[in-house]
Amino acid sequence: MQLRKEILKHLDVRPGQRLDVEMLPDNEVRIRSARPTGRIEDVFGMLAGRTKKVATIEEISDAIADGWAGKR
Repeated sequence: MQLRKEILKHLDVRPGQRLDVEMLPDNEVRIRSARPTGRIEDVFGMLAGRTKKVATIEEISDAIADGWAGKR
């Protein structure tokens, strides 16, 4: 089943993002964009399987430094 573009746009959902679906009585369904709760555990595994590249600690540190410096 594919959701209509208008619904996904309204929910501000992008490809690869998750949805929370709640089955309600009387053949109703509640769909919400799955937003992180603010817990650090929510980001673990977020990028798993999206690339075959494995970054070194140095590459990760450089990317973080560049991000804080506004370079990325």
